Parts: sequence; structure tokens; C-alpha cells
Amino acid sequence: MTNPVPPLNLNSGTSIPQLGFGVFRVDPTDAQRVVEDALEVGYRHIDTAALYNNEEQVGAAIAASGIPRDELFITTKLGNPDHKSGEVVAAFDLSLTKLGLDYVDLYLIHWPMPANERYVQAWRQLERFYGEHSARAIGVSNFLIPHLETLLVATDIVPAVNQVELHPVFQQRELHDFAAAHGIGIEAWGPLGQGKYDLFGMSTIQDVAAAHERTPAQIVIRWHLQAGNIVIPKSNSRERMRENFEVFDFELTSAEMVAIAALDEDRRVGGNPADVN
Repeated sequence: MTNPVPPLNLNSGTSIPQLGFGVFRVDPTDAQRVVEDALEVGYRHIDTAALYNNEEQVGAAIAASGIPRDELFITTKLGNPDHKSGEVVAAFDLSLTKLGLDYVDLYLIHWPMPANERYVQAWRQLERFYGEHSARAIGVSNFLIPHLETLLVATDIVPAVNQVELHPVFQQRELHDFAAAHGIGIEAWGPLGQGKYDLFGMSTIQDVAAAHERTPAQIVIRWHLQAGNIVIPKSNSRERMRENFEVFDFELTSAEMVAIAALDEDRRVGGNPADVN
């Protein structure tokens, strides 16, 4: 059966499945089973990070799946303590070892940590990984416009992706527009709001869900997809994984997209990247 997830082209010349599966806060003791379930449901894009402490279990799930490597898209991220050049190399090699892979499809700087003033130095090492083909694409996570502007001036390769907190209550429109203008894909973490703002209880979301006979989560994921975001919901439940995956046989109307966009309150769930150091 053909996988329904559309690919989005990145500025690296590669493509990324627009819907993926994230393993943030998936306990290492559960991670292999959770990722195996996600792969069986149909996800082929898996997003992890050194800081999640579950790369090894993600790698075990990949190996157990028997899915050809070229059918998978695997992302991991540089940990915050490892921004110095030598530490970047060691951290990247360790991630590959834990994942059991020769390359990753996307490698990200997890947070800019601006007070440390090392993300440009770290990025230059990521450029080397890209040149050596051990990372098919490179990008950043949680970068604000000033951080991106610094990279664009000081380095040679434009990030393929900026993975940021993004959901209907926190839409980051200015950052989204800046990224689009520079050919940077926007990837949404916490795409369902992580339960903090009761997105699913909002009347707008409930009304759209009722109109399409879908769940509120499916409506929010569909909104992301039609807005052009790469989106990586997570769940430990196989049933919920499947629900989140079944979003390609309906479309929101223009009016529904506008109504959900009107929910923006510029409220974060996570930390402000300007202050995370």
C-alpha cells in the first residue's frame, strides 16, 4: 500500500515526510515498543534527540522493523552541552552509534543557547557532516529570527529546517514568514499544545471536528498540514498513533483554516529560546 504522507522538498535537495512521529518524553523503557508501533502504523519519519535519552531504543526499533533504510527519515539533535567543535563531532558519532546508523536524514542543533555564543561554531561542524553525507540535511531547532540572521550572515549553508514550538495557540507567524522567505522548512513540535491549553476543548476545534466527524487531534494535525508545516505528534498509544495518522482523506475549508488561525494567543508551552542557556 502506498504511504499517504506527502513529502516536502527541503533546500538540501532531499525530501521529508510531512507527518512524522516524535519521541520527546518517551521513557527509554517504552521507546522501542512505541517506535515499533509507530512504524507498524505507517510512520516513516522518526524524530529523536540526544537529550531525550532514547536514541538507542529508537535504533533498536528501526533494526527490528526490517524496513529498508532508504524508506525511513530519521532526525536527531545535538545536545546543549556539546556546542564546542570537538564535542559536536563526538556527540554526532555517539548518536549514530546509538541509532545503529551510518547517516541521519536530518541533524539539528537542539537549542541556540545564545549566551554561550557557540551555535555558529557548532553549525560550521554540521556543515562538515553535510559535506561528508553523514547528515543528508542539517537544520536547527528553537531558533528565533536573530539567531537565524546570525547564521545566514556567518555561515555557508542555509538551515533546511527550523523545528519550533508551534500550535494553534502559538503560531509564530513572523518566524514562519521569515523561514519561508529564506527557504527554511518549519517543523512543529508540541503541535497539539501538549495538553496545556485544552485545544481540544475549544469550541472552534470542536465545531470543525463535528463538521468532519473527526477527532479534535485530527483537526489540529490537518490544520498544520494544510498550513505547510512539518508536524511530529507523539503518543504512547498505538490507537492514538493511528488516529493521528488518518488525516489524509479529508480537507479543511478556507473558512475553517482562518477560524483556527484566529485562535493564536502568542502563548508558549515551552521555554523561550532567548533565555534557554
